Amino acid sequence: MIDYIKGAVADLTPAAVTIECNGIGYQMQISLNTFAAINGKTETRLYVYESIREDAHLLFGFAEKHERELFLHLISVSGVGPGTARMILSSLSSRELESVIASGDAAQLQSVKGIGGKTAQRIIVDLKDKIRFSDE
Repeated sequence: MIDYIKGAVADLTPAAVTIECNGIGYQMQISLNTFAAINGKTETRLYVYESIREDAHLLFGFAEKHERELFLHLISVSGVGPGTARMILSSLSSRELESVIASGDAAQLQSVKGIGGKTAQRIIVDLKDKIRFSDE
């Protein structure tokens, strides 16, 4: 497993970034929060999640380890794939997501595109004991 990739920002859009490292360009899907963290930088380090499926190998990049941990928790929930988890992390900051889960605010989760009532409840029930709101 790749833990992180550090290199030059070769291409950046709100949904994806290409990091050039030792002559190889690694394209990664990113959240809007990660985009905001690396926008304007010429070099960065992104923590990585590798999604290996039958039809595609995708990399997801995160500016912070904590965001990647939340992503891993989200994709452990039935019905939440990497794309949906990225959408949630684009709509809510890490602290906001922790707060939403701790308070059981399903309506806030439903405001994210692609999240219905049942999925929002499942996320809250499955992750309430795994994710705790931090005052960091």
